[in-house]
Amino acid sequence: MDIIISAIGLLIAVTIHEFSHAFVADRLGDPTPAAAGRLTLNPIAHLDPLGTLMIFIAHFGWGKPVPIDPYNFKNPRRDEILVSLAGPASNFILGSLIGFVYLFTGYTNYIFYLVAIINFSLGVFNLIPIPPLDGSKVFLNLMSVEKAYEWEQAFNRYGFFIVAACLFLPVGGSNIIDLIVSPIVSFLINIFF
Repeated sequence: MDIIISAIGLLIAVTIHEFSHAFVADRLGDPTPAAAGRLTLNPIAHLDPLGTLMIFIAHFGWGKPVPIDPYNFKNPRRDEILVSLAGPASNFILGSLIGFVYLFTGYTNYIFYLVAIINFSLGVFNLIPIPPLDGSKVFLNLMSVEKAYEWEQAFNRYGFFIVAACLFLPVGGSNIIDLIVSPIVSFLINIFF
């Protein structure tokens, strides 16, 4: 039952996350996400086959990255940061809304609690500055153009493998990602629950 609830919660979190990227990009003048059919809350538009399969195998998954063209933005570097932050921000907002429902009504159940944890986890995880995660786009756009290009060339080829290694290589009974994400998620959950 936990696997089914987690899969549904992650599907909701990923859908809102990816839709938020598309929505902000569209509002900032980039028609690319809408043209790609990504300006929707339909989960099917955002599912990545491997990412969906991993939800059931590793209890962790991902959606298809939303295509954007920064050259459509008025301020490409700033606007790419805003688009990148939109996904994690949506997860923090959803997790917090669930938390506020609990704080103000006292109503909670295991499903809401789990969905809050999933959203906070996805939000924190995506802020890690390793490609292809959202945090890498923020990090790169805060650097000088020359440094960002060097960094991107060095890490884009290996980013996915670095993230996978951080997720699956054991470190003290856990993994590197869990050591980064868990304390922050615990802090956020303790605020509300």
